[in-house]
Amino acid sequence: MGQPFPRYIQLLGICCLTFLTLVESGRLSAQDRNPTENTRLRVMVSSDFPGFPVTNSDPDDVQSMVRFLLYANEFDIEGLIASAGTFGMVAEKKNILVVLDEYDKVDERLRKHDSKYPTADALRAVTCEGRGNNHGIKIQFGCDKQPVTDIIGEGMDSEASNAIITAADKPDPRPIYIGVWGGPREVAQAIWRVKKTRSEEETAAFIGKLRVFLIACQDASHTWLMKEFPDLFIVESRTTYQGMFRVDDQQWVKENIIQGHGPLCAIYPPAAMSGPGVIEGDSPAFLYLVSANRGINDPEDPTQPSWGGQYVRQGSTRHFVDGLGGSSISKWKTDFQREFAQRADWCVDQ
Repeated sequence: MGQPFPRYIQLLGICCLTFLTLVESGRLSAQDRNPTENTRLRVMVSSDFPGFPVTNSDPDDVQSMVRFLLYANEFDIEGLIASAGTFGMVAEKKNILVVLDEYDKVDERLRKHDSKYPTADALRAVTCEGRGNNHGIKIQFGCDKQPVTDIIGEGMDSEASNAIITAADKPDPRPIYIGVWGGPREVAQAIWRVKKTRSEEETAAFIGKLRVFLIACQDASHTWLMKEFPDLFIVESRTTYQGMFRVDDQQWVKENIIQGHGPLCAIYPPAAMSGPGVIEGDSPAFLYLVSANRGINDPEDPTQPSWGGQYVRQGSTRHFVDGLGGSSISKWKTDFQREFAQRADWCVDQ
């Protein structure tokens, strides 16, 4: 018969098992998972957000926004941008404000789990509007459908492009992660303005503060950014984002999110253009930051596995493009769906 394990090893094993049990059961609090004040990621979301009811765009942006707001405690959110995209090509921040009205009804309950959940008013204060076809320009959906000078340039600044410049100019050493769910016109216009009005060194410093995650290719500014700015940090998810498609069906969505989980979750659409259930093609733009907060990946290295996918570096540029494809997202679905359902429960916890 062998010698018994030393007492300290027995205790270590018990602690490890207890920790793993807590993680698996979802009982670790948001506070336990949160980054420190010095490591919180600065985030802006640029969404081609539809109006309600959704008739001229893709409901998946609403799906992604509901999930994103349930993670609002983990980031310093510096902008919610209404941009142009999909079919309507309109940019209206009032559509985002409608969702924030629903968030306003649950944020106090969320703060019982983590005091870092921002108030709805704090998020309203950073909600801004880009330019779309409702602002006197004509944006065509898709890559290379028109000259980029049709949609960026003199006289085309917006509340949103100015907000991006303001955020990057803050005396804060942390970079800004901009998730672009629609067209990147607002990012492109901000860079165009800085390039026109500042020195090469100042422009390089500005570009060095940005981390841009592009979902698909939705307007001419996408190609312009990729071609003209090899030193701009870009994750280009042309197809990898599709790994979010149908990670769970309508029945799961109804039981775990929509029904009995408060007014914010109630607006989660049960289907999107690409089919029923969870679609959320835009969510990888922030899920790779969520997994970074859990120590799974370094957000500065998109070649690492993450909840938002795994990408390959494009030559000597700072661009990262599709690599392993959608499976690099869907393989994590058990983890990110479990957390999604848990946070939906927080919206109604007493």
